[in-house]
Amino acid sequence: MSVLSHILREMGFRKLNTLFSLLGLSLAVTVVVASQLLAEADERETRRVTRDMGFNLRLIPAKTDLTQFYRDGFSRHAMDVSMLDRLATQLTNNVSFNHLVGSLRREYTINSQDVLLVGLSETYVAPGQGKKPMGFVIKKGTIHIGSQVALVQKKKKGEKMHIGVREFTVANDTIETGTPDDITIFARLDDVQSVLGLAGKINEIEAIDCLCLTADQDPLAILRKEIGGILPEVQVVQKRTLADARAKQRQTREKVNGVVLPSVLLASAVWIALLAVFNVRDRRQEIGILRALGKGGGRIAGLFLGKAVMVGLVAALIGAALGTWVVLEFGPSLFPVTKKAIHANWPLAAQLIVATPLFAALASFIPAMLAVSHDPAETLRED
Repeated sequence: MSVLSHILREMGFRKLNTLFSLLGLSLAVTVVVASQLLAEADERETRRVTRDMGFNLRLIPAKTDLTQFYRDGFSRHAMDVSMLDRLATQLTNNVSFNHLVGSLRREYTINSQDVLLVGLSETYVAPGQGKKPMGFVIKKGTIHIGSQVALVQKKKKGEKMHIGVREFTVANDTIETGTPDDITIFARLDDVQSVLGLAGKINEIEAIDCLCLTADQDPLAILRKEIGGILPEVQVVQKRTLADARAKQRQTREKVNGVVLPSVLLASAVWIALLAVFNVRDRRQEIGILRALGKGGGRIAGLFLGKAVMVGLVAALIGAALGTWVVLEFGPSLFPVTKKAIHANWPLAAQLIVATPLFAALASFIPAMLAVSHDPAETLRED
């Protein structure tokens, strides 16, 4: 009888042991696959949610008085828009910032109402990352107004509104945000430059940091050194609350993954090893007879390790399919913002299909060696 036939017959005879081994490994693979897919989805969701909370880096002219900047919300000094272009050319996977937007911000008075007039450039993102630009798109000749502006000026979406000598169309339905956006008018950068007579000028560049640091590292120092090497004419201000929220979320996720996956693997290894030990104990008589018939230790070890490999292969297929299905089925409700990005991880599934049989064989190695070491005479004498 071949080793394969012997393994299949033994699996059919000891169905309960085989079933428990299969269930244990399948559960482990399911947890590994689901955990990895959920971790990837959680990272995307965290990045998108914190991104949508707004930019956390503000680059302003170096000579700006920060007291005035924090009080008014913008710098009164201007810089050339070419500085934005210089920074945008450095956007690669090797820099610690992304999503660059140049802006020109000034206080402005319309019909006795003091507002903040903001002109926004297009958004620059690092190429080849598949990331969508932040914020909303402002069409030429249109403006987006805050709730207080709409209330005082009595304007609604689709109506015309004059800023200086230029006429614009209100493009948004207003909502009250409880922030300075309620008294802000957003327009295209070139339109605001025209209204203010500041062609080719901006007074701020906004961005998002892409740093993944440990708790003891100072992101602001790293960013200032990196950006300062490109634009020494600016100073970097970081919205630390947003940056810290993003970093803490990532660190928490990494800690959870660092505990869950090793625990699952350890529990699975112990489970498979115990089942293999019980299998060896139950087959002592069979092993003694095989040894007495002259079957070598390699064949006997092959029976145990071969069974582990076969169970591991089937478990990997079941677990990879089940873990993927669970995440595809329930993931969209957990991560609604980035639900369209949730998909199967085929490279991970392929790796587990190879690794799980090896893992099962390794967990069964010691019991297999115990089986080989049994003296057939003593085993048969006991029975």
